[in-house]
Amino acid sequence: MIRGFLSILAAGFALTLAAGAKPLNIVLLYADDWRHDTLGCAGHPVVQTPRLDALAGEGVRFTRACVTTSICGVSRSTMLTGQWMSRHGNRGFDAFRTPWEETWPGILREAGWWSGHVGKWHSGKFQAGRFDFARNYGGKHFIKQEDGSEIHITRKNEADALDFLRSRPEDQPFFLTVNFFAAHAEDDHPDQYLPQPESAALYKDAHVPEVPDTFAKLPPAVSSAKNEGRRRWGLRFDTAEKYQTSMKNYFRLVTEVDTACGRVLDELQAQGLLEDTLVIFTTDNGYFHGEHGLADKWYPYEESIRVPLIVRDPRLAKDKRGATNDDIVLNADLAPTILAATGKAAPPTMQGRDFAPLYLSPVKPAWREDFYYEHAVIRDKDFIPASEALVTREWKYILWPDSGFEELFDLKNDPREQANLAATEKDRLEMMRKRFAESKDSVR
Repeated sequence: MIRGFLSILAAGFALTLAAGAKPLNIVLLYADDWRHDTLGCAGHPVVQTPRLDALAGEGVRFTRACVTTSICGVSRSTMLTGQWMSRHGNRGFDAFRTPWEETWPGILREAGWWSGHVGKWHSGKFQAGRFDFARNYGGKHFIKQEDGSEIHITRKNEADALDFLRSRPEDQPFFLTVNFFAAHAEDDHPDQYLPQPESAALYKDAHVPEVPDTFAKLPPAVSSAKNEGRRRWGLRFDTAEKYQTSMKNYFRLVTEVDTACGRVLDELQAQGLLEDTLVIFTTDNGYFHGEHGLADKWYPYEESIRVPLIVRDPRLAKDKRGATNDDIVLNADLAPTILAATGKAAPPTMQGRDFAPLYLSPVKPAWREDFYYEHAVIRDKDFIPASEALVTREWKYILWPDSGFEELFDLKNDPREQANLAATEKDRLEMMRKRFAESKDSVR
């Protein structure tokens, strides 16, 4: 009972702050295919992300942020709706079925926020009329402009974001989502990762530590010669030379996004808006850098489901800035968190939770200890098989529904998920199965 009272007190504290303050603007910096540890401030030994590192120093970095489905389109729909795939209905590249009036952009625009979308959409047909400022594009690193010239997509993301900030009405609160295509590969291009030419000197003399090829330990569902994760591993990582080239170009794309984020932040500062704006940096899913003998994402392993999440909230006391938090925060939590920060109630259809009390409240609220992960089959089970999981801090249960194959990992002692304990830890397996079923039912 006491725990429940403290949770209510904490939530009320955050809502009071939002209701009593000037309406906050929202800037969501939303990158692609970028996992939790690909940041200098997360201790990465090679990648350079000085502007995001500085942002983390002014806010809170969540070290155990995860996605409920690790694929671009589904995750973006979850970000907009605050719902698991099972509820919003986008199983890969489709439109979500949630009414627009129940998304956080729909709610805020109706409430008077000037609304902007820049970059990638990937949730069905883009509806420009839903935003006051709408520029949608993605899929290639270099794109043609209306005048026939060519521009790198990250540069265009940046230019369009600055255009929004400089052209917005000054008498309205606003929100802007900057949806970067980078560091996504250009899947049909032989070079996969195409950074800007001026980035060529970056990482030129660096050595990216290799990861062991553990393909032999993959479950049968992922071991097919037709599996897309294995095919892309071959395109990017199957030789030492190819690995170094791919990773350095990938890191160049990452640093370019970091630079673009910094210029957006500089513009907010120049306009005197930084202390009136909730700034969030995160990504749509994690990413394999060759771990498990895989490339890309999709599967419920740690590299794929964990993402960076940095929040710079002007409501946070200055002596609390620069902290980290290891609670399990999900992409489904972004929508209700944004709405709560702007003083708007989340509709009952949203399944995520406002996570701001985790860093704003003097009393930590009761919070989730696990979550259900889901991913639909893409094309067929040999290409990208369906997967489900129950994820806690210390244990993970994975089910491959097409075959019924199960995996159980002790994350505390086996963080790279190499030893499947499903055959030996019978009591733990049964407990995880039960909680898995409960958690799955709760999001339907």
